[in-house]
Amino acid sequence: MFLRIVLFSVLIVIFFVNTVLANDFADLIVVIKSKRVMFLMKEGKIIKSYRIALGKNPTGKKVSQGDGKTPEGRYYIIGRNPNSNFYKSLKISYPNGQDYNHAIRFHINPGGEIMIHGLSKKVEYLGKYHIIEDWTEGCIAVTNEEMDEIWKLVPDGTPIEILP
Repeated sequence: MFLRIVLFSVLIVIFFVNTVLANDFADLIVVIKSKRVMFLMKEGKIIKSYRIALGKNPTGKKVSQGDGKTPEGRYYIIGRNPNSNFYKSLKISYPNGQDYNHAIRFHINPGGEIMIHGLSKKVEYLGKYHIIEDWTEGCIAVTNEEMDEIWKLVPDGTPIEILP
């Protein structure tokens, strides 16, 4: 009888820990463009990692609308669209103040609408193979299954560091 109680207690603890971890939220997103990888972080530890596709001209910082570059710098998740053209999307706060100032100084449009998103219906069949080539207009793309996971783990307001 004692053994059953101990085993039952252990099972409850395992279930509780797994449930708590499953509902844990990321407190930072880190993107390393040169490695085509995105990490969801919690208290300095990686909780999830994803292979990503970037803007079709990914080297360097985004400067203007239509340049095909993914921004670099510190931004925030400022909204979500469950009905996005690219499955679901999390809006990134690009352009920030520094980006606007640069655009004003050079009389250019910095662009906007930079997102983390899944795949459109036209290419969702590619699944994990969408990363073979960079193809977005400056966004960060993952599979639809990964987007479902990210959607749950990343609350609005989460900072995102996009590194070269």
